[in-house]
Amino acid sequence: MTNFKNAEIGTLAEIGEKYENGKAFLHDLLELTSCEISVNAMTAGLKIPFCHRHFQNEEIYIFLKGEGTITVDNKVIDVKEGSCVKIMPKAARTIEAKTDMQYLCVQAKTNSLEQFGLKDAELC
Repeated sequence: MTNFKNAEIGTLAEIGEKYENGKAFLHDLLELTSCEISVNAMTAGLKIPFCHRHFQNEEIYIFLKGEGTITVDNKVIDVKEGSCVKIMPKAARTIEAKTDMQYLCVQAKTNSLEQFGLKDAELC
């Protein structure tokens, strides 16, 4: 067994064409054990047709391209390239793209991070 796993998902421009619903999930592809990460592409005017919430995982949305809205517990938040939004598990959420939009979504168990950055590292 190696200490790494790599994979190719294609360019951000290809995500919408290559993956169902414009979402490339990395959990299975990279055998992730601490989180789920999805790379997402939405075309202008597309709205996720449902709200959802999680039981124990917070989600962090990092918007890479485009403009849209993310609605959290009925509060509409404008998002664009560079916007970052953290949503706690029990909050209901949905997304709508005003223009073609690309974003990352990181899902991890709330309060599970014990160390980060150089606190969880040693120089070698």
